Amino acid sequence: MAVRAILFLLWACLFVNGSLSLTLSSKLVHRFSEEAMAVWESRRGDNASLKPWPKRNSLNYFQLLLQSDLKRQKLKLGSKYEHLFPSEGSQTLFFGNELDWLHYTWIDIGTPNVSFMVALDAGSDLLWVPCDCIQCAPLSASYYDTLDRDLNEYSPSLSRTGKQLSCSHQLCKSTTNCKGPEEPCPYIVQYKSDDTASSGFLIEDVLHLTSASKNSTPSSVQASVVFGCGRKQSGGYLEGAAPDGVMGLGPGEISVPSVLAKAGMIQNSFSLCFDDNGSGRILFGDQGNLAQHSTPFLPAAGKYVNYFVGVERLCVGSSCLKQTGFQALVDSGSSFTYVPTEVYKKIVFEFDKQVNATRINLQQSPWKYCYNVSSWELLSIPTIKLMFPLNQSFLVHKPVFSESLNQKYTIFCLTLLRTDDDYGVIGQNFMVGYRMVFDRENLKLGWSIANCEDNGNGKRVNPTPSNNGSTSQLPTSEQQSIPNTHAVAPATARNAPSKSSVAASRQIPLLLCLTSSLLLLMRLLILSC
Repeated sequence: MAVRAILFLLWACLFVNGSLSLTLSSKLVHRFSEEAMAVWESRRGDNASLKPWPKRNSLNYFQLLLQSDLKRQKLKLGSKYEHLFPSEGSQTLFFGNELDWLHYTWIDIGTPNVSFMVALDAGSDLLWVPCDCIQCAPLSASYYDTLDRDLNEYSPSLSRTGKQLSCSHQLCKSTTNCKGPEEPCPYIVQYKSDDTASSGFLIEDVLHLTSASKNSTPSSVQASVVFGCGRKQSGGYLEGAAPDGVMGLGPGEISVPSVLAKAGMIQNSFSLCFDDNGSGRILFGDQGNLAQHSTPFLPAAGKYVNYFVGVERLCVGSSCLKQTGFQALVDSGSSFTYVPTEVYKKIVFEFDKQVNATRINLQQSPWKYCYNVSSWELLSIPTIKLMFPLNQSFLVHKPVFSESLNQKYTIFCLTLLRTDDDYGVIGQNFMVGYRMVFDRENLKLGWSIANCEDNGNGKRVNPTPSNNGSTSQLPTSEQQSIPNTHAVAPATARNAPSKSSVAASRQIPLLLCLTSSLLLLMRLLILSC
């Protein structure tokens, strides 16, 4: 009879799963009720002691409830702030060729606070600034044509909240160069650009931020961060790139987004938005909007050490090219975009075929496919589009660089470079016109067409959609000079990531029902023995 009952219950599970959802219920018992006290007394052993049970509605009763509430609040369920951005504002700055075509933002560190104009680099993890300099770039505004204020140098001895990181600290990765556990932790970051590096020792101090949300006014926030006291720089860092430091935005545990997320201050995500006019915004905690496109990040050797994505193919105009797939590092610290050599050959061949203009040779240009065109011919420049899995498309708003010769003629070049590596780099020139969301919590890259306006007081507003036209927008007049390409390149592992996999879905209600039935069957069998 029992077996028949169980078989009927199993059949009912299958029937219910196909028509109705499974409903489970349980009895709620207050932690200090008489029923709960009886359970605790029944479970304690001979040597166990039960703490005095509080009398209902007594002072001790309410004190214990309050202590429990405080413990729950300390669990930090969810993030403390919706969004955070640097205390000097969320705006990013762009100076064209003089500062190596990178985007910068002002940040404040220490007590009293000192300002630094750091380059934004999603291809590395460490935040570093010039500090007790042995070999640093010039910091006087008079050395640069576009700066209206001097750059600064950090000094650990002048900050009341700053302290050196010891070799025994968990974030110290250079322990082989340590003489003892309490010695200052050294660091050296070597970038892909020739002889470009920063070295010194690690410091812990406060980073000054501002909170922003839709329903509250901005407020000041201080976050403890670990950064590099950059005593010695070399290569591109002495030639115009990031003279006042770099903010690494990578997924490593020492990066600013990682530290803020681990502290429960924000969601584990951030966004960069670069405008056509050279301005932009950075926002920590931003996970984008529901309408954005997205593609998953790819792991390297099972770990997410960089922001790699998989490009399935590239399209030039209306022609989507075969065998143009590759894996790419998404890196705001790379001024330009690079693709593997074989892919590059296919793209430039198709681009050159579709351009109705005379190709010219510019000896000073890093780009090989340049053209001399009349103004009306600019309207027919073919578009460049990246295609990701699940038919997610990324139309490049600025695939060309242009420079006017006179009122009638303009030179333009395809701003794509080849690389000998087996992976490519999506640099910041391809990100223009998009709100790029680095969603580390959900391991995906998001993007949506946007402008990057500010409401005037430093508080970030949601970017508003703009028209997604098919014509390529040309660089602004502020960008009209032939660039060099030794800008900050990613400090990244060279191994390309493996392809990601998607977990299979499960029918949870059916499994719960079947499990309950089996447990009941086992109980009946035991009782019958």
